[in-house]
Amino acid sequence: MKTADLFEQKTVFSLEVFPPKPDADESVIYDTLEQLADISPDFISVTYGAGGGKNGCKTIQIASDIQNRYGVESVAHLPCIGLTKAQAHEILENIRESGIENVLALRGDRTGDTEAVGDFRHASDLIRFIKENYDINIIAACYPEVHPESTSAVDDLKWLRHKVECGADHLISQLFLDNRYFYDFYEKARIAGIEVPIEAGIMPVTNKRQIERMVKLCGVELPKKFVRVLEKYEHNETALRDAGIAYAIDQIADLIAEGVDGIHLYTMNNSYIAHHIFEAVESLISAPLLTAK
Repeated sequence: MKTADLFEQKTVFSLEVFPPKPDADESVIYDTLEQLADISPDFISVTYGAGGGKNGCKTIQIASDIQNRYGVESVAHLPCIGLTKAQAHEILENIRESGIENVLALRGDRTGDTEAVGDFRHASDLIRFIKENYDINIIAACYPEVHPESTSAVDDLKWLRHKVECGADHLISQLFLDNRYFYDFYEKARIAGIEVPIEAGIMPVTNKRQIERMVKLCGVELPKKFVRVLEKYEHNETALRDAGIAYAIDQIADLIAEGVDGIHLYTMNNSYIAHHIFEAVESLISAPLLTAK
């Protein structure tokens, strides 16, 4: 099933997992998936293989197993940086043959100061390529606090609209810790003519190193309320985990009350956290919409 069709009558709730590193025990991810499948999410997305390169085949295998072994719709991430069109064709054929109908099309992270050689400069190039050659539902990323490489919020929205015009059917946001950024972004996206479903990406922050990395990578602003939580519990691992879960639950409850299209939970492969959050918001997610979206 194509994920864009899920939003018509309900608030979508989805999860993200990542494949194991090349030298890791693969059984761990399947133990995690067994536990996450109990939540019955609307779909689970799988990031591109840790370490990149050929390890990306793990992404497709895990996405296929999510769908065929666990009966949950799946999404395979596909970063295009450094890819040729021939390589993209090979990967997409593998995805199609595996029965996967959904791809999250990304540019991918640049490494160093040099441009990777390939046929795709931007995610929009890959989106157009997929739309022209495959009957695959295409998901794209968006940034409530503006992409770090954008010159302005207006410029960022212009390129996001371009992604949708190229064929993106559904958007998932980068994490944010202040819902006001998401609401402001959502309103401006609709004014800009972006009408596809926009899921709010939520990452429960459970350790200081994690949030410091994300702030550096994505430019996420830390609200004063969150900083107080971090400072109070940073030396108590269990307390910080529980405070991070509570903070994420508050975010999600507020987003659902405001009529968000969906919630995409970045699980970090932690089924304990995912279960606690889902149990707290399950009744909110399952409540029928007053009107179809």
